[in-house]
Amino acid sequence: MNDQELSRKAPRSPIGLMSRVYRFILPEVSAELGKWRRDAEQIPDDELRSQALASIDTKRFHCQGGAVYAAANLPEKHILIPLIVAYQTISDYLDNLCDRSTSLDPKDFRQLHQSMLDAVTPDKALEDYYAYRSEKEDGGYLTRLVMTCREAISQLQGYEAARPYIRDLASLYTDLQVHKHIHPEQREAALLEWWSIHAHRTPHLRWNEFAAATGSTLGVFMLFLAASDPFLDDQDASSIHAAYFPNVCSLHIMLDYLIDQDEDRIGGDLNFCNYYDDAEAMLSRLTSIVEWARKDVAAIPSAGFHRMIIEGLLALYLSDPKVSEQQLVRSVSKRLMKRSPMTRIFFLVNSRWIRRHKND
Repeated sequence: MNDQELSRKAPRSPIGLMSRVYRFILPEVSAELGKWRRDAEQIPDDELRSQALASIDTKRFHCQGGAVYAAANLPEKHILIPLIVAYQTISDYLDNLCDRSTSLDPKDFRQLHQSMLDAVTPDKALEDYYAYRSEKEDGGYLTRLVMTCREAISQLQGYEAARPYIRDLASLYTDLQVHKHIHPEQREAALLEWWSIHAHRTPHLRWNEFAAATGSTLGVFMLFLAASDPFLDDQDASSIHAAYFPNVCSLHIMLDYLIDQDEDRIGGDLNFCNYYDDAEAMLSRLTSIVEWARKDVAAIPSAGFHRMIIEGLLALYLSDPKVSEQQLVRSVSKRLMKRSPMTRIFFLVNSRWIRRHKND
C-alpha cells in the first residue's frame, strides 16, 4: 500500500475529521438512506416492509458512523458511501428480521445472512434469501442492496487483496447471527461451542468478548477503505484485518451492548455484558479492550485516524441518552470517561449535536 498517500488523504485532527463528516459524509449518507427508505416503502409484504423501514428509521447512526471511513479517502466517497450504507442497511434489516422473527430456525437465519456474504463475493450466484420463512415478497429490496454492494466493489481497485479478509469477517458475522437468534435456551451452548472452534484466534478474550467482536462491521468498512487503494497487497490487508479484529471490533459491540442492557432485558434478547460477575469486572475488561485496540491500530498507516475512530466510538456510545436512564451503565460510563483525552470530549460534544439534529 502507498502509506504516504493514505496518510495524506486521511484527516489528522478531530476538527479536520468532523468538518469532513458534516460537509460530506452526513449529507450523502442521508441521501442514500432516503433512497433506500423510498425503496423499502414499496415492499409488498407488511412484515418485511415494517422491519425494513424500522431498521432505517431507528438505526441510521450505524450508517453515519460506518461512513466515517469514507472521510479518509474523499475522492472515492462516491463509491465508499453507497457501499457502506448498503452493506450496513442489509445488516440492520436482517438484525430486525431475526430479533423480532416469526421463526427460530437457524437455517432461516443462515439463509438470510447469505446475502451479506453474497454482497462481498461479486462472482457468486444470488440465492433466495427468504427460502426458509413464510414472509418472502420484498419486491427485490434485499437483492438490490446486495447488487449495490457488488457494483461499488467492482470499482475498488484493491479489492482482490482485501477479499479473503472481508469474507472471513462476514462469515464470522453470519455465524454469530445464527447462534444468537435461535431458541433462548440453546443460545449460550451454541455460542460456547462455536467459540471453542475459534478461541485460538483470540486467546486473550473471553467467549462473550470474542462473540461481540464478530458482530461488528467496522473491520469490513476499514477493508473497503483499504481496497480503494490500487496498491493494496495481501500483507497490508492482513495487517489491517489484525488491527481491527478482534479488539476494535469487540470494543464497538461491547459498548453497544453496554447501553442496551435494559432494552435487551425487556425484549428477552441476549446481551454480552451480562456475563460478568459485577460492574467492576465489566469495567476492568472494557478498559483492557480499549487499551488493546489502541495498541493494535498503532501498527497500521494513519494510526491517528484509527485512534480517532476508537475515541469516537467511546464518545458515540457513552453520549447515548440510554446511558442516563440506567444507573449501572451511568456508573461504568463515568469511569470510562474519567481522564478522557480531549479528542474523546470533542467527539462527545459532536455526537450529542448529531443526535439532536438527526432528522435535519
